[in-house]
Amino acid sequence: MTIRSLSDLDVTGRRVLVRVDFNVPFAKGVEPRTISDDGRIRAALPTITRLLDAGAAVILMAHLGRPKGVPAPEFSLEPVAKRLGELLGRDVAYATDVTGPSAQAAVAAIQPGQVVLLENVRFDARETSKVAEERAALAAELATFADAFVSDGFGVVHREQASVTDVARLLPHAAGLLVEAETKVFRKVLDDPDRPYTVVLGGSKVSDKLGVIAHLLTKVDTLVIGGGMCFTFLAAQGHSVGNSLLEVDQIDTVKGFLASAQERGVEVLLPQDIVVADAFAADANTQIVSADSIPDGWLGLDIGPKAIADFNAAIKSSKTVVWNGPMGVFEMAAFADGTKQVALAITEVDGLTVVGGGDSAAAVRMLGIDEAGFTHISTGGGASLEFLEGKTLPGIAVLED
Repeated sequence: MTIRSLSDLDVTGRRVLVRVDFNVPFAKGVEPRTISDDGRIRAALPTITRLLDAGAAVILMAHLGRPKGVPAPEFSLEPVAKRLGELLGRDVAYATDVTGPSAQAAVAAIQPGQVVLLENVRFDARETSKVAEERAALAAELATFADAFVSDGFGVVHREQASVTDVARLLPHAAGLLVEAETKVFRKVLDDPDRPYTVVLGGSKVSDKLGVIAHLLTKVDTLVIGGGMCFTFLAAQGHSVGNSLLEVDQIDTVKGFLASAQERGVEVLLPQDIVVADAFAADANTQIVSADSIPDGWLGLDIGPKAIADFNAAIKSSKTVVWNGPMGVFEMAAFADGTKQVALAITEVDGLTVVGGGDSAAAVRMLGIDEAGFTHISTGGGASLEFLEGKTLPGIAVLED
């Protein structure tokens, strides 16, 4: 199935409603509210610019945080409108509500080549309602604002929500450049990867990635496991993991994964050594130990140098690499090296490299790694995981011919 692209829409002189993902982080404890990472705003610029250059009037919808259906100042998109205007080099009108008087007035005044950003769509409880009729009612109000709809918020395409799926059913629609690119790359790594194909998984919990692992075991040549989730794998092999993060209830499931991998000829690469600490703290005492000899009372917070060497050798010999999840607690300098070295190895791959959004993308930026070194950095952590799990994403399915 193919999704409709921007070239399939006639937008000249028309009002186009665009769902973007502006769910950006803000600096903590700073007033006025200051965006700490504008990556998601920048990711939307190509689609917005393409529409403006084509003579469209652009009406943007986005969410920020989880305001639970009621307006809250700390979740207002006003600072986002300001930052977007700076990046575009033009004024961005800001509506103080979703479909109310302010939004109606802003839309009525908009001309081709102009942009308006509606207030946080999740200030309206109908956006995320489980009741289809409630979502449809909000979508109908939004649809009156425009002649066409463009979906460019990849971070929300795994959600059945009024501004993601219901609006698309009411207006001529297409994928924006970001959603089109994300969809293309994830379909490539799932359906037609160049081999050898390696997936690097990290992060804290195995339970967050059960479906992903099960699905990828039918696709990949090598599965590299780091981060907090590796300790459940080590426990499944019979090793003591001290005070490291461990999901006891997932040990049998992981044993099943290891057996399935062996049957399929998939290599599961676990760390040989671990950086352990006597406390979860930046200034804790640390030591490097064998993965089968983690001392009682200590907890693993990063992969060790032997693991880095093993992981990087597998990565550099691959033609396709997908990475989702850090190798350790990269926010603390003492436990960032595993994540940094694995990320740098991925930038040296002669082939397709995909960073699966979320914490992995944040680590790339925080650790100062050149984003140009990766083929693709996804903007959607949850959406990318569900794609890798082989699920049908509602926000993609609704765009398909």
